[in-house]
Amino acid sequence: MADLDEFDEAERAFENQYEKVEPSLLGEGTYGKVFKARSIRTGELVAMKQMKIESTEDGMPGTALREIALLKELRDHENIVRLINIFYKPNKLVLVFEYVENDLKKYMRALEGPLSPAMVKKFAWQLLRGVEFCHASRILHRDLKPQNLLIDQRLRLKIADFGLARPFRVPLGEYTHEVVTVWYRPPEILLGSQMSGQANLHSSATKRSWLCPEE
Repeated sequence: MADLDEFDEAERAFENQYEKVEPSLLGEGTYGKVFKARSIRTGELVAMKQMKIESTEDGMPGTALREIALLKELRDHENIVRLINIFYKPNKLVLVFEYVENDLKKYMRALEGPLSPAMVKKFAWQLLRGVEFCHASRILHRDLKPQNLLIDQRLRLKIADFGLARPFRVPLGEYTHEVVTVWYRPPEILLGSQMSGQANLHSSATKRSWLCPEE
C-alpha cells in the first residue's frame, strides 16, 4: 500500500506541473493519446504523450526504456524533437515533449501550392542534418515519414517518434523488416536484406521527392 501511495503522490506532483490547453487532444492511436498542455512554471507549451503499456514484473517495458534512452541520447540537436520530462507508474507512462505545431504532411496540405525550391532545400537540409546526427550517435530511426517530421513556427524541421528506433553497432545485428511505412521502405528491406543506415537515407530521399511532387 505504501508503494501505491508513493506512486499516487508522485503522479499528483507531476500533474501539478502542467495544465491542459483546450482543445487538448492532439492525436490518438494504438500507442495511446497525445495532449497539448502548458508548463505552469515556465509557460512553455508541451505535448504530453500518454502511452498504453502493460506492466511487467521487472517494471517499465524494455521497448519504452529503449525509446527514452535513445531520446535522451539525441536531446541536444535542433532537428530532433526534445524530450522534456517523464513520468512512470505501473500501467502508465507519460512522455513530455516540446510542442511543435505541425507535421510535414499537415504543413504541405495547408499550402495553396507546392513548396518553393528554397523551402524544399531548407527542409531537406534539416532532415539530413537530423539523420546525420542520429547515425553519428549510432541510432537508426527506421520509420521516417512525413507524419514523423514536425515543423515549428520558425520553419524548423524536427524528427520525432523514435518508437521503432534501434541503436546499431558494427557489424550490424539482425533487425526485423516490418518497419518503415511501406511507401518509404528501401529496396533492401523489401527484398529481405540486412538493414543499415542506408534505410534512413532512402527514406530521406523519398521525402525529397514528396516535397517536389511536380518534378
